[in-house]
Amino acid sequence: MPKPKEDAIVLEGTVLEAQKNAMFRVELQNGHEVLAHISGKMRMHYIR
Repeated sequence: MPKPKEDAIVLEGTVLEAQKNAMFRVELQNGHEVLAHISGKMRMHYIR
């Protein structure tokens, strides 16, 4: 079952690299690097 939106974790970061399939390598403000993806209407309409 999906979590409610108020339980979501929100972090800010900088995109280091755009990869295929709407995936991005992102550096977070705390120094960690993560692989992130877009979803929903942004993915449907290829908004980048």
